[in-house]
Amino acid sequence: MTFTKRQISPFNPTENTRTMGKGIRAAVLFLLSVLVLMGILGGRLFYLQVVEGDRNQQLAENNRIRLIAKPPERGRLFDRKGNILASSRLAHVVYLWPIAQPKDKWEPTINRLAQLIGVSAQTITDKLEQEGYNSPNLVRVSAAISPKLVTVLSERSLELTGVKVEPEAVRYYPNGDVAAHVLGYTGELTAKELSRLREKGYRPGDLIGKSGVEYVFESQLRGEWGGQQVEVDAFGKVLRILGQKPPKAGNAVKMTIDLDLQKAVEKILGKQQGGIVAMNPNNGEVLAMVSHPAFDPNLFSGKISEATWKRLQEKDHPFVNRVLQVYPPASTFKVVTMTAALETKKFGTNDVLATYPYLDIGGFQFWDHNKAGFGTIGFYEAMAYSSNTFFGQVGMRVGEKDLAVWARKYGYGEYSGLEIREEETKGTVPDAEWKQKVVGEPWYVGNTLNMSVGQGDVQANLVQVSMMTSAVGNGGFKIRPHFLLENNDAKEWRQSLNISPTNLVALQKSLRSVFDIGTASALNSEEIVMAGKSGTAQDPPRLNHAWFTVYAPYENPEIVVTVFAENAGGGGGSAVAAPLAVQTIEAYMKIKKMPNSPKNPPVPTVNAN
Repeated sequence: MTFTKRQISPFNPTENTRTMGKGIRAAVLFLLSVLVLMGILGGRLFYLQVVEGDRNQQLAENNRIRLIAKPPERGRLFDRKGNILASSRLAHVVYLWPIAQPKDKWEPTINRLAQLIGVSAQTITDKLEQEGYNSPNLVRVSAAISPKLVTVLSERSLELTGVKVEPEAVRYYPNGDVAAHVLGYTGELTAKELSRLREKGYRPGDLIGKSGVEYVFESQLRGEWGGQQVEVDAFGKVLRILGQKPPKAGNAVKMTIDLDLQKAVEKILGKQQGGIVAMNPNNGEVLAMVSHPAFDPNLFSGKISEATWKRLQEKDHPFVNRVLQVYPPASTFKVVTMTAALETKKFGTNDVLATYPYLDIGGFQFWDHNKAGFGTIGFYEAMAYSSNTFFGQVGMRVGEKDLAVWARKYGYGEYSGLEIREEETKGTVPDAEWKQKVVGEPWYVGNTLNMSVGQGDVQANLVQVSMMTSAVGNGGFKIRPHFLLENNDAKEWRQSLNISPTNLVALQKSLRSVFDIGTASALNSEEIVMAGKSGTAQDPPRLNHAWFTVYAPYENPEIVVTVFAENAGGGGGSAVAAPLAVQTIEAYMKIKKMPNSPKNPPVPTVNAN
């Protein structure tokens, strides 16, 4: 038999052995390949199940189960009659769901979203990173958006993985800019605020009270977050609710403000830059507080454009509450000077002094406002005519120390007690020690003269002046102004200044003389008997400021009103501020006869921003 080279002979043992060896090697190689492959697969499984196990388990679970957080509705603010000052309306807000996609997938989504909603990509990224990419909580990244934008985001949902548009109750102020400085506004947490408040349950994008009573009563108004755990299908459709915790709405806060009076005073002040405050002189309840110019707090419930924000900033500082800023109190301070004179017994109620066109002190001419003086007069005429040379002489005899003592007793130079303390300036009660420390100069007689008529370094706000006027009208009690309406006895809100009854009557009569024969005699009324004091403060090179403070009725006061007209000029306190104060008193007397029932308008449910 003949064999070719390619054929294998059964009689060739060497060739057969080599063939068998190759088969073994092949088997070994196959086995090694299998082992290597199994090792790779095993390593991958180990990585997925152990190293990345928690995340993958969470991702797998979240393909089926989602957490939908629900913010609480902020507590309402009511006036003393039950009228709504601040509530909520339904709007739509944009959220991110961090765990919806891996960290490295978020950038294009964020860039696209930023273009659509007008929020910078960096801002959105910062909020996402603050919460964490593995967080199941929704992260708020926008203010209330318009219905048109809701539709746009819905149409682009496939390219916006992890972006959710949720209905939310946003802050709503039904009266627009009425009482804006009292109510304040809400806004989104800053990074600094978040670091301070995170331990209290605040999260990136949360809203918080920024000013006014919204800020002061934040803990009462905020409420508690709730949420739902739901099962969804592959398309994100909710199949069933697995569990839920309803959000807890914030508590309502009832305030001392009378909305009807507040609106009336807003109209009375009109476009005059300045402020008006109306209070109960017996217990310090603030009935109305108006500062102009103002702002609409509803602007902060939506997105404010840069142009709008710039315009607001340039418009004579509308966010400044002028009622709580300080100015020279001018002749309203003569009440302090008279009190110090009588209580130190350096003057009696019937003492008289000659007045002059001016007092010459070391070559300095201290003029009376009429440039002629008022002859020889006593305290009643001096207060009525507002004689500078009379009270200048009184002040020099009393001395700056006792003037300062009684100014502080009335409440000057300290915070009034109002809840919105952060927005209040407490002013200055100067004395020799203060001047040496702050100015680095000794005290001069001219400083005492200026102080006695509320000029120079004396500064006070409208609430402090109202506290002084209230103390004269209510029988000598220093009151604590407040916004929170409580059913406490009036005695808990006041303390006695221990002014002697005789001196107190003299003070009351002197303020009444302002209407009987003095600077406000043109406004005297038989129907409403009032007592008060005008003031004109110099503010060179600008026009003078105008003041007027008044309480009524004279025998049994129910209301005290202080008006400040900034750089009004035009005749000063008696000509500019006094009519506004009297109109406020008249409005109060009319409103108190009206039915004491709320008149709340319907709250809109569609955001129009």
